[in-house]
Amino acid sequence: MALLSFRCRPFLGLSLVLILSGGLLAGEPITHGFLATGGATYIRSHDGTILWQYPHSSRDGEVLEGGSVLLALSKSKAHPGGAAAIVDKSGKITFLHEGTQTEVNTVQMLKSGAILMTEAGAKPRILEVNLAGKILAEVAIQAQTKDHHLQSRMTRKLQNGNYLVPQLLDEVVREYTPEGKIVWEVKTPYWPFTAIRLPDGNTLIGCTLKDLVIEVDSKGKLVWQIDNTDLGSRLINDACGVQRLPNGNTVITSHHAQKDEVRLIEVNRDKKLVWTHKDKSKPGIHHFQILDTAGQPLSNQKWR
Repeated sequence: MALLSFRCRPFLGLSLVLILSGGLLAGEPITHGFLATGGATYIRSHDGTILWQYPHSSRDGEVLEGGSVLLALSKSKAHPGGAAAIVDKSGKITFLHEGTQTEVNTVQMLKSGAILMTEAGAKPRILEVNLAGKILAEVAIQAQTKDHHLQSRMTRKLQNGNYLVPQLLDEVVREYTPEGKIVWEVKTPYWPFTAIRLPDGNTLIGCTLKDLVIEVDSKGKLVWQIDNTDLGSRLINDACGVQRLPNGNTVITSHHAQKDEVRLIEVNRDKKLVWTHKDKSKPGIHHFQILDTAGQPLSNQKWR
C-alpha cells in the first residue's frame, strides 16, 4: 500500500510529520498521545514528551480545535467551587465559569459552541453555558446529597439531546431529558465514574474502586466486562476514566496508580492487553483523552 506523508498544522507549537496508511505498520509498537487530567494536568505526546501542562489539578477535560484545552478545574483557594475553564497554548485562561456549589466535575464542548458542566452540591445539576457566561440550560440531577463529592462524574450530552449521568454513591447510570425526566437507567455493581453511549446503543461504564469496566445493552443486560482476573494482575487500580477507541479497543485509567506503576491500559475485545503507559510522575490520572496512535490523530473522539 502506498503511503502518503505530509506535514500537519502546528499542534501546541509543534509540527508533527504524520504517516497515513490503513493502520500501524507491521511490527510498529502501539503508542498514544493523550491529555491527562487529575492531580497533574498535561498533554503527553506518543513518544513520551510533555507538550503542554497547566499548574492546577483538574477533573475532566478535552483538547479543542486549535489546541486550547477545556478543563474542569478542581476546587481550590482560587476556585472554591471548582470551575470550567478554557486554557490556551500559553497557559492563559480565555474562558472561566466559576462553580457556585461544592465541585465542578464535568466539562464537554457541545456542537452548539456551548459548554456542558456539572455542579455537585446541595442542588446537583447539569448546566449549559455559552462563552459569554450565560446559562442556557439547567437540569437537576436526582442524586443523594449526603456526600457531594460522590454525586456524579463524567456526564455527557447525547446525540438525542439527553444527558447520560454516572451517579457514584447511588450506584446507577441515568439518562435525563432536557426537562429532567429519567428515561433510562441501569444499576451498577459499584460506583460508576464514566458512562459512554456507544453507536450501537450499548453503554460502557467504568466502576471506580471495583477495578471493573462493564458494557450493557439498551435493556441493561451485561454484554462485556473486564477486571483484573482477566488480566492476571492488578493493572486496573481505580477504574475512573474510560475511552472506547475507533478500532473497538478500550483504554482504562488507574487513578490510584503510583510512580512507575501502570497508569493507562488498552485492551481489545478479547480482553488482551495491547498497550500500557507508566511514568515517574506522582499524581494519578483521573480522566484522559487519547489524542493519537503512533502520531496519527484519532478519527473519532466522541466515545469518552
